[in-house]
Amino acid sequence: CCSSNCLFRAPFAAQVAILKRERALEIALHTLRKAGVEGVMVDVWWGICERAGPRVYDFSAYRRLFHKCAAAGLKVQAVMSYHAAGGNVGDTCKISLPKWVLDIGERNPDIFYTDKQMHRNKECLSLGCDEVPLFWGRTPVDMYRDFVDAFANQFDYLFGAVITEITVGLGPAGELRYPSYPEGDGRWRFPGVGEYQCCDRYMLADLRAAARAVGHPEWGHGGPHDAGHYNSRSWETGFFVSQGGNWQSEYGH
Repeated sequence: CCSSNCLFRAPFAAQVAILKRERALEIALHTLRKAGVEGVMVDVWWGICERAGPRVYDFSAYRRLFHKCAAAGLKVQAVMSYHAAGGNVGDTCKISLPKWVLDIGERNPDIFYTDKQMHRNKECLSLGCDEVPLFWGRTPVDMYRDFVDAFANQFDYLFGAVITEITVGLGPAGELRYPSYPEGDGRWRFPGVGEYQCCDRYMLADLRAAARAVGHPEWGHGGPHDAGHYNSRSWETGFFVSQGGNWQSEYGH
């Protein structure tokens, strides 16, 4: 998009390989500005900037990128991206979660969303462990907060003039949702209903607590038994069928 007030998303390669193709990037940014683009959206990857270890942050490549954007007269919308790249439609590179986080996941795979086949999705952390201090004494919420604080400390001098917006991306593809339809590894194809991602022990603990709170502890053992599989159609399931489906029942609510 090149109209006035337009925001352009900087490609993954431009963000990650900035030190390798700086001149080409400068030309591209100036070309965008001449075409009427007013700003770019940039993913600030957790897996890149905190990869060396807990609270060891390196925003050096982003500093150079933001300065080049400023020199071209472009604004920046910075997206705090706490997910992995490479498994979604349109992804052009692979960026994992920080290795030290993945190492914790090797010892405790329940930090990842888990389906009923016990497949672990390593694209992001399960919200079931959001308040559990599993990461060198920090919870995931602590880590996200510390990351934003570190970013702000590095770039507060650019706020307002160059960095005009900061957004937070949580969940797969940076979206606030469950990884219920993972197309990247072939398990799901449109228009399948997907699957519940509630089988890690932290999500199950939350489910059990919620079931007990409404007086039905028998509901706290897992997702619906009649919800089908990733590629089921809604009308093939007892839970999602539009008329009389169990999603309309007390249990479904």
